[in-house]
Amino acid sequence: MSAEQPTLPPVRLPADAELARDALAAPLLARAVRLARWAGPETRVGAGGELVDEQLPDAVEVLGLTVTADGADGAGGSDGESFEGTEAYEEAVEEAEILAADAWRLAVDTGLVTVEDGADDETPGGAGPGDNLALLTAGSPQDVLAIWLDGFDAVFADAVVPVLDDLETLVGEDGEIDLESLDWDPEMEGEFLEGVLGNLYLLTVSEGGPGDGPVPLPALAASMVVPDDMGEPTDDVLEQVSDAMMRLDEQFRLLEAIGLVEYQPVDEALMAEEGEEPAAPLDDEDVSRYGMVRLTTLGLYGVRARMLDAGVDAPAVGDLADKGADALLGGIAGYPEAAARAETATWLSGRDVVTAARELLHAARGTDAGSPLRRLHCQQALALVGTEAEPAVREVLDDAELGGLARVWLVERGAADVPAPSESMIFWLAIDTIAAQLDADGDLEELQELIEGLTGRHSGFFEAAWRVDHPATAEVLEAMGRLHRDKTAAKEARKSAFKARSRSGS
Repeated sequence: MSAEQPTLPPVRLPADAELARDALAAPLLARAVRLARWAGPETRVGAGGELVDEQLPDAVEVLGLTVTADGADGAGGSDGESFEGTEAYEEAVEEAEILAADAWRLAVDTGLVTVEDGADDETPGGAGPGDNLALLTAGSPQDVLAIWLDGFDAVFADAVVPVLDDLETLVGEDGEIDLESLDWDPEMEGEFLEGVLGNLYLLTVSEGGPGDGPVPLPALAASMVVPDDMGEPTDDVLEQVSDAMMRLDEQFRLLEAIGLVEYQPVDEALMAEEGEEPAAPLDDEDVSRYGMVRLTTLGLYGVRARMLDAGVDAPAVGDLADKGADALLGGIAGYPEAAARAETATWLSGRDVVTAARELLHAARGTDAGSPLRRLHCQQALALVGTEAEPAVREVLDDAELGGLARVWLVERGAADVPAPSESMIFWLAIDTIAAQLDADGDLEELQELIEGLTGRHSGFFEAAWRVDHPATAEVLEAMGRLHRDKTAAKEARKSAFKARSRSGS
């Protein structure tokens, strides 16, 4: 009976201008912009377009990456000569240069800089600002977001590449890296991370999910590893979950830099080597120690964009704003209540009330399977407009499908001279309302209360209901037989359903 549902619940996104501001504030892109503005005739790059080693200290200085005992960051200073020259100092310098190299690579990948690759170490190439750099300041918010999406794609590609702790052991005699020895499948790794981000997106946009709150990393890893029909996970599955967590820990650190997620990493005390005891006792109650992650608003935008490119139906509130009333009522059929209300309010905004009401009522007509739910959403849409819609509503008082809905709307607003409905209209509206609620997959208890309230107010309800000329009569009566908590009434409903089917010949 229900219409086809969208693949995912709709996401609520702010205006492009706000998303663009978030994109420009992403740490990695902000660093890439600074390096792009610095690039000039004296900038030297290697054969792959990367900065030569001699340029990295200058890039670190341009980015303001101070070297401290805690590592490389943009704040504070070193603790002087006692720190400089130590092993920790050298590690911090290396970290700062890695951050600079990553930012440069993103600037190249997104067209913020243009490079002329060097022939070799002895003959470096040059670099300069790229065409896309001007778009970040003079372009539209959509231009900024397009560049950010290119950056997201680049970081995603980096995130699925395995971390090589000992690169030298993988280099063959010919100087090429032996990828087969890595046991690495790029396509599989990409699909895994796509799946994780898809699950995180679904958790974020679903009603009843964490919303803006973070998701524990173990739960996210388990969603990709543990079969849905598995009860207690086996030791092998738990080990796979643990491996997935460690992999995601590295990937989310990268994705945080482009502004996709906010990430609280796994507590290092939990990362004991095999055979070692953890440095700190495990606290089963403090799940945050195992990592917490949430998609930012920009992250929702980015993941949705990738899903749309892959052909996934990922609607956003506002998608239907410039569509007709038929597209609105059909489109929100599978939306959660709050999202449907937001989409409808957006659609109504700026429209003439009477004209909009007429369009909604016209689109609500029909005897197809999805028509009861369309009428329910039409009624809910009309509830958002004021009494100025009354002329359009009064026009359908004599309509067999809309007359009952119109009377309810007018009475609720205290309108005068509302004609009383006929008995046939009352029962038709009752069947239509229950059919819509069944399609809406709403709260079961609320539906039971609706059914029991209708049958309680109308003596002989089932004797009259099976005669109602509505395409969903038999199905509604069968559902009432399943859901009514009074056994006698439930039995009467089933008998009436049988009569309705016999009457219609179905």
